[in-house]
Amino acid sequence: MDDSDRSRDDDSAAADGSTDEAEPGSDGAVDGGSEADDPDDSPASESVESEVTAEVEPEVGSAESDADESADERPETLSDPDEVVEAEDAGRSDALDDESESDQGSVDDAAGAGTEAAGDGGAPATTADVADPATAGVPTTEDDEPFDGIEGPETDEEMPLAAHIEEMMRRLAVVFLIGGLATLVVVTESTELINYFWSYHIPAPMENRPRLYGPLELPLTRLKVAGLAGVVVGLPAFVYETYRFMRPGLYQTERRYYLAAVPTSLVLGGIGIAFAHFLVLPAIFSYFTTYTADAATIAFGLAETFNLIVIMLAFMAIVFQIPLFIMLAIMMNLVTRQWLEAKRLIFWGSFLGIAFLFSPDPTGMAPIIVTLTMIALFEGTLAILRWTGN
Repeated sequence: MDDSDRSRDDDSAAADGSTDEAEPGSDGAVDGGSEADDPDDSPASESVESEVTAEVEPEVGSAESDADESADERPETLSDPDEVVEAEDAGRSDALDDESESDQGSVDDAAGAGTEAAGDGGAPATTADVADPATAGVPTTEDDEPFDGIEGPETDEEMPLAAHIEEMMRRLAVVFLIGGLATLVVVTESTELINYFWSYHIPAPMENRPRLYGPLELPLTRLKVAGLAGVVVGLPAFVYETYRFMRPGLYQTERRYYLAAVPTSLVLGGIGIAFAHFLVLPAIFSYFTTYTADAATIAFGLAETFNLIVIMLAFMAIVFQIPLFIMLAIMMNLVTRQWLEAKRLIFWGSFLGIAFLFSPDPTGMAPIIVTLTMIALFEGTLAILRWTGN
């Protein structure tokens, strides 16, 4: 190789930015190529091309090796747009399959936990035992807690059923004790009461003297008349003891209603006795005497006559508590006036059955009078509530 060829090689190497000092390996490649080629047969351009190619080949080889390594790490790049879309769809479907498998696994775990909690030896759990995956992990709030009933006042304390029954029996015993004491007080004056009722309700009392058909009729009649006083006194005692029994579960306003009902009960009981004494019993005895006067001579027995008088007086004392019970039930929000009006026929039928059950009159006159009285008290109380806007 002459000097002109060597100078051109140096110029081309300088133009490519490669030198013999920067690329030590390239000298060997160039020397090898120059030794293999015949200087006489190869043109100058071929020697220049061989030197440039030898200097560039190491860099290209390293780039190809890096591409191969990256191809192993990420999926092969697709040049076709359809193939790219198909690949993306396949990736999405794989992701959805993975999510469904994970959800199914969580449901299976919950079902297994429900079966273990049931403790039935591997019996399948019900849907109520399996936790809902959608609500799993969501904290429960106060609204999600079960409803345990109406919240009472602070003084309300839970007690066993046996304790409630024991307290109720003890308070009823107090009521009977108060009524018994009133009966014992009045029994000493019961003879005067017998003469008063007999002369007031029996026509021609001096001619129609009471007849005794047993040795115990007079003392038993005296106890019955005295027991009427026990009923009158025992009614407000019953209302008060009921208030004491329910007091821990009552609010302050409800306690005031109950306390006000104690004297009201006594007043209503007196009104009921007066109503029976002045209106109901005279009408009943007048009906009896008129009904049997033409058929037979009337003989008034002491026990039977005072059974009718005492039962009607005591029964009317209880019947006249209906307005008080209705007012208490509405004030304590146990019922409403609209509900009572909607169920009035049921109450009317109940009144009729109670009147025929406790009335001693087989003719039906006394039960009808008692039933009409109860219906009048019921409807009158509702009318007053409607008029006052309550």
